[in-house]
Amino acid sequence: MSELVQIIEHGAVRELRLARAPVNALDDALCAALLDALQAAFDANVAGIALSGNARVFSGGLDVPYLLGHGADRDALYASWDAFFAVAKALASAPMPVAAALTGHAPAGGCVLALCCDYRVMTRSADPSRPLQIGLNETQVGLAVPDGIQHLMRRVIGKHRAERLLVAGAMISAEHAAEIGLVDALADDADATVTTALAWLQAMATLPQAPLRKTRTIARADIRAALDRVDLNDFIDDWQQPDTQAALQAMAARLRK
Repeated sequence: MSELVQIIEHGAVRELRLARAPVNALDDALCAALLDALQAAFDANVAGIALSGNARVFSGGLDVPYLLGHGADRDALYASWDAFFAVAKALASAPMPVAAALTGHAPAGGCVLALCCDYRVMTRSADPSRPLQIGLNETQVGLAVPDGIQHLMRRVIGKHRAERLLVAGAMISAEHAAEIGLVDALADDADATVTTALAWLQAMATLPQAPLRKTRTIARADIRAALDRVDLNDFIDDWQQPDTQAALQAMAARLRK
């Protein structure tokens, strides 16, 4: 399997660890590697999948400088966004439980992937003045959040609270995320975060699997349906708007510093 995704076996549970330094930004190659790793786990019929990152960042979301490098090439932009949503849909429709071990920050696309998982564990902030954060911060960089993605947030924390966070493009601390149910549990460090995610998956593996999986499929049907509603052509139209491009270029300049 690709060096971009490390595969670690934990008995009947498999961990997929994102390994694209420094922040696991999602470009076409990482999305393809992750999709391949997920399909391999599905084919092996593992009992559960843990998705993890590094101790600083779970995933920084889509690789904005990479996407900006496509310029006005609409086909390339479409292919990149389609690759990302293919991963999100694979997570949403996984036949077995998937736990996100949020070992670091999870903005934008990183948060989307986490929301497509069954269970989310996040590392506590070691320094409260510089907390680990999670959120859909798209409006902060000039992007509208499609309804299908908004649905993922609404189903977890409720409509009103989701509206407040989405419109503001707010990033919130791990501790606040736990208070409002955006994450299910907190752990003291990255290793403990992965261990907690694995423990949840292993507990799920002790239940009768046929009824568990059928019940999950019914309960999570709305997630896949929401992702299917995302219109990539409409999203790319928004991406190419002058004010959005200006905000994205400013963000890319900050990242280069």
